[in-house]
Amino acid sequence: MVRAGGILKLATVIFAFLLAIFFLFEWLDINMDFRVRHSIGKSEMNIIPTKPSRNKCGLSKPCSTGYFSFKMASGAASVVGPRICFEDKILMSSVKNNVGRGINIALIDGKTGDLKKTDFFDMWGGEVAPLIQFIKEIEDGTVVMMASYDDAATKLNDEARNLISELGSSLITNVAFRDNWIFVGGKGIKTKSPFEQHIKNSAETNKFEGWPEVLEMEGCIPKRQD
Repeated sequence: MVRAGGILKLATVIFAFLLAIFFLFEWLDINMDFRVRHSIGKSEMNIIPTKPSRNKCGLSKPCSTGYFSFKMASGAASVVGPRICFEDKILMSSVKNNVGRGINIALIDGKTGDLKKTDFFDMWGGEVAPLIQFIKEIEDGTVVMMASYDDAATKLNDEARNLISELGSSLITNVAFRDNWIFVGGKGIKTKSPFEQHIKNSAETNKFEGWPEVLEMEGCIPKRQD
């Protein structure tokens, strides 16, 4: 009986010891978990949320120093007018109420980036002479931005097309009835501009009934240095 009682006491002591070890490890685990969570929480509190950077005119990539940012779109059928953004400023749009059927034009100082003038010329119901006179009066070093709306070609003649070609356009000779066309060139430019898009009015490919899809273009224009 004595021996059995001794064994029972020993078993009880061992069980109590193991139980104490178990609770010790549980406490250490809980305490360590709390410290880790507390540390992570403090780190998260120290993180200052930042807004994603936005480029001028919403460009996909920012322009380098010494360049102007621009983004533009042609008109949508005969419903929504073209939109021209330059250095994060909307120069022409339906909202500004300064666009119209035909060819829409914005003139910008190539050195300062300041807007010089905007106008539009109806090439369906208007006359081409005012457009020709407008282009002839553009000063050297001026950035010229043009966008079609509705119909930009019916009244265009060879003289007008040649004058636009001299601004750096490669595609103006192909622009026809209800085609969409956008272009950025300059007065006094020595080469053809890389900023130009043209899409034909075609029943097989038109996105809108009677009109092609909207054209969009963005880019960086080098500032005039002289």
